[in-house]
Amino acid sequence: MTNNDLIVQEFLDDFVFVEGRSKLSAETYRFCIEEFLGWVQQNSLELSTITEKDLFFYVRWRHTQGIQDASIAKDVSALRAFGTFLKHKGVWQKNICLELEHPSLSRNLPRVLSVEQVDSLLNSIDTSKPLGVRDRALYELIYSCGLRISEACSLLMGNVHFDEKIIIVHGKGDKERIVPFGTVARDWLFSWIHNERSKFVKSNSVNEVFVNRNGKPLSRKGVWKNFQALEVKSGVQAKVHTLRHSFATHLLAGGADLRSVQELLGHADLSTTQIYTHIDNEQLREYHSGYFPGHKNKDAEEE
Repeated sequence: MTNNDLIVQEFLDDFVFVEGRSKLSAETYRFCIEEFLGWVQQNSLELSTITEKDLFFYVRWRHTQGIQDASIAKDVSALRAFGTFLKHKGVWQKNICLELEHPSLSRNLPRVLSVEQVDSLLNSIDTSKPLGVRDRALYELIYSCGLRISEACSLLMGNVHFDEKIIIVHGKGDKERIVPFGTVARDWLFSWIHNERSKFVKSNSVNEVFVNRNGKPLSRKGVWKNFQALEVKSGVQAKVHTLRHSFATHLLAGGADLRSVQELLGHADLSTTQIYTHIDNEQLREYHSGYFPGHKNKDAEEE
């Protein structure tokens, strides 16, 4: 192995096993760092003496090679992580890669529902039936916690804590995060788990919170299919993931800081969360006057 190969492998091992990042991200970063180290070598530079100016020249050089902004953004993310590693190793005194800015990407803004639209969508669920209670609990929790569909489907009974009103979520890269949920979501989730779920699970041992009519873990396809029926019934056009977008945007509009929202969503990179800051704040403030959780329980004050 060359010196470059060794330092790349050491960085990736630290990235996955110490930082707890995903192997998929590690493979993406591998290519970015190998490209950077190759450029350093070609220009007869020493890694330990790299300056901010060198970094800016490198990013500019990547642009001249016809590399798209999306790839440059990955380069910057990889270099920032690499800079943190080099600082911890004592190669650099500080992470100078933090001076690099992500290029502006032309991204479509995520569709966001107003609080009234969320209410209309969720109120269209027929909760007179056990599976309706399940669906209300499911979509309330996705909205209240900003969950991905896969995270909701894989939620385990042992990771729901009613007294603290928190759940432990297994997100991308098998990273765990703790997310609080609101009173409305708590009430529906409690009703599902303590009153209805046993009708389907019966004597079987099933760890997942949400199950189908056969008592087996609810699939992502099942979540999508049920949600499509709610779209038609409520007249609100959305996708399940729109509830996650709405959660994040309502939080920011209500005054939450970006770092907190990043943690709640389980985003590895803050730039992913920043997309929500580009949605017109005034429009969002027309949707609701208070802080998240968005829709209030009309029968009881939020705790």
